[in-house]
Amino acid sequence: MRLINYKTNSPEENIALDELVLLKAENGGFGESFRIWEPKEYFVVLGRACQVEEDCLKDNCDADNVRLIRRISGGGTILQGPGCINFSMVLSYESNEAYKGIRSSYRYILGNISEGFKHNGHKIEFFPVSDLAFQKRKISGNAQARKRSFFLHHGTFLYGFDINKISRYLKYPSREPEYRKRRSHAEFLVNVPVIPDKLIEIIKNPFLKNETKTGILTDSDLKTLEELILKKYSNKKWNLEGSLR
Repeated sequence: MRLINYKTNSPEENIALDELVLLKAENGGFGESFRIWEPKEYFVVLGRACQVEEDCLKDNCDADNVRLIRRISGGGTILQGPGCINFSMVLSYESNEAYKGIRSSYRYILGNISEGFKHNGHKIEFFPVSDLAFQKRKISGNAQARKRSFFLHHGTFLYGFDINKISRYLKYPSREPEYRKRRSHAEFLVNVPVIPDKLIEIIKNPFLKNETKTGILTDSDLKTLEELILKKYSNKKWNLEGSLR
Protein backbone atom coordinates (compact mmCIF):
# COMPACT_ATOMS: atom_id res chain seq x y z
CA MET A 1 0.00 0.00 0.00
CA ARG A 2 1.23 3.48 -0.89
CA LEU A 3 0.90 6.51 1.38
CA ILE A 4 -0.15 9.60 -0.55
CA ASN A 5 1.07 12.79 1.11
CA TYR A 6 -0.30 15.29 -1.39
CA LYS A 7 -1.52 18.35 0.53
CA THR A 8 -4.11 20.87 -0.60
CA ASN A 9 -6.52 23.28 1.08
CA SER A 10 -8.93 23.24 -1.86
CA PRO A 11 -12.22 21.42 -1.11
CA GLU A 12 -12.70 20.58 -4.78
CA GLU A 13 -9.18 19.22 -5.08
CA ASN A 14 -9.53 17.03 -2.00
CA ILE A 15 -12.76 15.48 -3.27
CA ALA A 16 -11.43 15.10 -6.83
CA LEU A 17 -8.25 13.44 -5.58
CA ASP A 18 -10.20 10.45 -4.27
CA GLU A 19 -11.59 9.81 -7.74
CA LEU A 20 -8.20 10.34 -9.39
CA VAL A 21 -6.45 7.80 -7.17
CA LEU A 22 -9.24 5.23 -7.68
CA LEU A 23 -9.04 5.65 -11.45
CA LYS A 24 -5.25 5.48 -11.34
CA ALA A 25 -5.40 2.16 -9.48
CA GLU A 26 -8.02 0.76 -11.82
CA ASN A 27 -5.83 1.70 -14.80
CA GLY A 28 -2.73 -0.03 -13.41
CA GLY A 29 -1.19 2.86 -11.45
CA PHE A 30 -0.56 2.98 -7.71
CA GLY A 31 -2.42 -0.12 -6.66
CA GLU A 32 -3.61 0.13 -3.05
CA SER A 33 -3.16 3.52 -1.39
CA PHE A 34 -3.95 5.51 1.74
CA ARG A 35 -4.45 9.25 2.26
CA ILE A 36 -5.38 11.34 5.28
CA TRP A 37 -6.42 15.01 5.32
CA GLU A 38 -8.29 17.69 7.26
CA PRO A 39 -10.29 20.58 5.76
CA LYS A 40 -9.39 24.19 6.50
CA GLU A 41 -12.87 25.54 5.72
CA TYR A 42 -16.49 24.42 5.94
CA PHE A 43 -18.19 22.88 2.89
CA VAL A 44 -21.01 20.43 2.26
CA VAL A 45 -20.34 17.08 0.55
CA LEU A 46 -23.29 15.26 -1.01
CA GLY A 47 -23.36 11.53 -1.59
CA ARG A 48 -23.58 10.40 -5.21
CA ALA A 49 -27.38 10.05 -5.22
CA CYS A 50 -28.29 12.75 -2.68
CA GLN A 51 -30.63 15.61 -3.52
CA VAL A 52 -29.76 19.19 -2.54
CA GLU A 53 -33.36 20.14 -1.77
CA GLU A 54 -33.82 17.11 0.51
CA ASP A 55 -30.57 17.41 2.45
CA CYS A 56 -29.32 21.00 2.46
CA LEU A 57 -30.39 24.37 3.80
CA LYS A 58 -29.11 25.96 0.61
CA ASP A 59 -30.02 29.56 1.47
CA ASN A 60 -27.83 29.34 4.57
CA CYS A 61 -25.02 27.72 2.58
CA ASP A 62 -25.19 30.48 -0.02
CA ALA A 63 -25.34 33.23 2.62
CA ASP A 64 -22.18 31.91 4.31
CA ASN A 65 -20.35 30.98 1.08
CA VAL A 66 -20.36 27.31 2.08
CA ARG A 67 -19.79 25.35 -1.13
CA LEU A 68 -21.73 22.22 -2.11
CA ILE A 69 -19.62 19.48 -3.72
CA ARG A 70 -20.79 16.03 -4.80
CA ARG A 71 -18.58 12.96 -4.32
CA ILE A 72 -18.58 9.74 -6.37
CA SER A 73 -19.37 7.45 -3.42
CA GLY A 74 -22.73 6.63 -1.88
CA GLY A 75 -23.90 7.50 1.60
CA GLY A 76 -25.43 10.65 3.02
CA THR A 77 -24.73 14.36 2.87
CA ILE A 78 -22.23 15.71 5.42
CA LEU A 79 -20.65 18.96 6.54
CA GLN A 80 -16.87 19.05 6.28
CA GLY A 81 -14.64 21.46 8.19
CA PRO A 82 -11.83 21.98 10.70
CA GLY A 83 -11.81 19.37 13.44
CA CYS A 84 -12.80 16.56 11.04
CA ILE A 85 -10.08 14.13 9.97
CA ASN A 86 -10.69 12.33 6.69
CA PHE A 87 -9.09 9.12 5.48
CA SER A 88 -9.28 7.60 2.00
CA MET A 89 -8.16 4.15 0.94
CA VAL A 90 -8.15 2.51 -2.47
CA LEU A 91 -8.18 -1.25 -1.98
CA SER A 92 -8.01 -4.31 -4.21
CA TYR A 93 -10.71 -6.96 -3.93
CA GLU A 94 -7.98 -9.56 -4.33
CA SER A 95 -6.06 -8.48 -1.24
CA ASN A 96 -8.76 -9.55 1.22
CA GLU A 97 -11.81 -11.78 0.81
CA ALA A 98 -13.83 -9.42 3.01
CA TYR A 99 -13.40 -6.60 0.49
CA LYS A 100 -15.51 -8.38 -2.12
CA GLY A 101 -18.76 -7.69 -0.26
CA ILE A 102 -19.96 -4.22 0.64
CA ARG A 103 -21.17 -5.07 4.14
CA SER A 104 -18.25 -7.40 4.88
CA SER A 105 -15.75 -4.74 3.80
CA TYR A 106 -17.28 -2.11 6.07
CA ARG A 107 -17.29 -4.56 8.95
CA TYR A 108 -13.68 -5.55 8.38
CA ILE A 109 -12.27 -2.04 7.87
CA LEU A 110 -14.20 -0.34 10.66
CA GLY A 111 -13.76 -3.33 12.96
CA ASN A 112 -10.00 -3.00 12.66
CA ILE A 113 -10.16 0.71 13.46
CA SER A 114 -12.45 0.16 16.45
CA GLU A 115 -9.96 -2.41 17.78
CA GLY A 116 -7.30 0.29 17.62
CA PHE A 117 -9.45 2.53 19.79
CA LYS A 118 -9.95 -0.35 22.22
CA HIS A 119 -6.18 -0.79 22.61
CA ASN A 120 -6.00 2.91 23.48
CA GLY A 121 -8.69 2.67 26.16
CA HIS A 122 -11.76 3.80 24.20
CA LYS A 123 -14.81 1.68 23.48
CA ILE A 124 -15.91 2.53 19.95
CA GLU A 125 -18.83 0.56 18.49
CA PHE A 126 -19.53 -0.37 14.88
CA PHE A 127 -23.11 0.26 13.74
CA PRO A 128 -23.94 -1.20 10.32
CA VAL A 129 -23.84 -0.27 7.62
CA SER A 130 -21.02 2.25 7.95
CA ASP A 131 -20.87 4.14 11.28
CA LEU A 132 -18.60 4.18 14.30
CA ALA A 133 -19.96 5.58 17.55
CA PHE A 134 -18.76 6.58 21.00
CA GLN A 135 -21.34 6.07 23.74
CA LYS A 136 -24.01 5.53 21.05
CA ARG A 137 -23.19 8.87 19.38
CA LYS A 138 -21.71 8.96 15.89
CA ILE A 139 -18.07 9.93 15.46
CA SER A 140 -17.41 8.48 11.99
CA GLY A 141 -19.35 8.06 8.77
CA ASN A 142 -18.00 6.11 5.80
CA ALA A 143 -18.81 5.54 2.13
CA GLN A 144 -17.53 3.57 -0.85
CA ALA A 145 -17.30 3.74 -4.65
CA ARG A 146 -16.60 0.46 -6.46
CA LYS A 147 -14.91 -0.32 -9.75
CA ARG A 148 -14.09 -3.68 -11.32
CA SER A 149 -10.76 -4.39 -9.56
CA PHE A 150 -10.47 -1.71 -6.87
CA PHE A 151 -12.77 0.24 -4.59
CA LEU A 152 -12.56 3.53 -2.72
CA HIS A 153 -13.35 3.54 0.98
CA HIS A 154 -13.31 6.91 2.68
CA GLY A 155 -14.51 8.14 6.02
CA THR A 156 -14.62 10.99 8.52
CA PHE A 157 -13.67 11.25 12.19
CA LEU A 158 -14.89 14.12 14.36
CA TYR A 159 -12.41 15.19 17.02
CA GLY A 160 -12.73 18.98 17.37
CA PHE A 161 -15.65 19.84 15.10
CA ASP A 162 -18.18 22.61 15.76
CA ILE A 163 -21.17 20.28 15.67
CA ASN A 164 -23.67 23.12 16.13
CA LYS A 165 -22.84 24.29 12.59
CA ILE A 166 -24.35 21.16 11.07
CA SER A 167 -27.94 22.20 11.81
CA ARG A 168 -27.35 25.51 10.03
CA TYR A 169 -26.43 23.85 6.73
CA LEU A 170 -28.04 20.39 6.75
CA LYS A 171 -31.63 19.27 7.19
CA TYR A 172 -32.58 16.28 9.27
CA PRO A 173 -31.83 13.25 7.03
CA SER A 174 -34.68 11.53 5.24
CA ARG A 175 -33.16 8.16 6.19
CA GLU A 176 -31.43 7.35 9.45
CA PRO A 177 -29.85 4.34 11.18
CA GLU A 178 -32.00 2.73 13.86
CA TYR A 179 -29.62 3.70 16.64
CA ARG A 180 -30.06 7.43 15.90
CA LYS A 181 -33.55 7.28 17.46
CA ARG A 182 -34.73 10.62 16.03
CA ARG A 183 -31.98 12.57 17.76
CA SER A 184 -31.01 15.99 16.38
CA HIS A 185 -27.60 16.54 14.78
CA ALA A 186 -26.25 18.00 18.04
CA GLU A 187 -27.64 15.12 20.11
CA PHE A 188 -26.51 12.39 17.71
CA LEU A 189 -22.99 13.45 16.70
CA VAL A 190 -20.03 13.88 19.03
CA ASN A 191 -16.29 14.47 18.91
CA VAL A 192 -14.18 11.50 19.88
CA PRO A 193 -12.02 12.32 22.96
CA VAL A 194 -8.68 11.60 21.28
CA ILE A 195 -6.01 14.12 20.28
CA PRO A 196 -5.53 14.39 16.50
CA ASP A 197 -2.04 12.82 16.34
CA LYS A 198 -3.23 9.76 18.26
CA LEU A 199 -6.42 9.61 16.18
CA ILE A 200 -4.41 9.57 12.94
CA GLU A 201 -2.21 6.81 14.35
CA ILE A 202 -5.26 4.69 15.27
CA ILE A 203 -6.75 5.09 11.79
CA LYS A 204 -3.50 4.37 9.94
CA ASN A 205 -2.04 1.51 11.97
CA PRO A 206 -4.24 -1.39 10.79
CA PHE A 207 -3.41 -0.62 7.17
CA LEU A 208 0.05 0.97 7.16
CA LYS A 209 2.00 -0.98 9.79
CA ASN A 210 4.84 -1.77 7.40
CA GLU A 211 4.46 1.21 5.08
CA THR A 212 7.58 2.03 3.08
CA LYS A 213 6.21 3.27 -0.25
CA THR A 214 5.08 6.77 -1.09
CA GLY A 215 2.58 7.55 -3.81
CA ILE A 216 3.86 10.49 -5.84
CA LEU A 217 1.50 12.34 -8.16
CA THR A 218 3.11 12.94 -11.56
CA ASP A 219 2.67 16.02 -13.72
CA SER A 220 0.21 13.97 -15.78
CA ASP A 221 -1.76 13.11 -12.62
CA LEU A 222 -1.93 16.77 -11.62
CA LYS A 223 -3.18 17.69 -15.08
CA THR A 224 -5.91 15.04 -14.81
CA LEU A 225 -6.78 16.38 -11.36
CA GLU A 226 -7.18 19.88 -12.78
CA GLU A 227 -9.44 18.51 -15.52
CA LEU A 228 -11.60 16.65 -12.99
CA ILE A 229 -12.06 19.84 -10.99
CA LEU A 230 -12.82 21.96 -14.04
CA LYS A 231 -15.24 19.55 -15.70
CA LYS A 232 -16.82 17.99 -12.63
CA TYR A 233 -16.14 19.22 -9.09
CA SER A 234 -16.54 22.92 -9.89
CA ASN A 235 -19.47 22.20 -12.22
CA LYS A 236 -22.87 23.20 -10.81
CA LYS A 237 -24.64 20.54 -12.88
CA TRP A 238 -22.60 17.84 -11.16
CA ASN A 239 -22.59 19.32 -7.66
CA LEU A 240 -26.25 20.31 -7.53
CA GLU A 241 -27.87 17.75 -9.82
CA GLY A 242 -25.42 14.84 -10.08
CA SER A 243 -25.22 15.20 -13.84
CA LEU A 244 -22.57 16.42 -16.28
CA ARG A 245 -25.03 16.89 -19.15
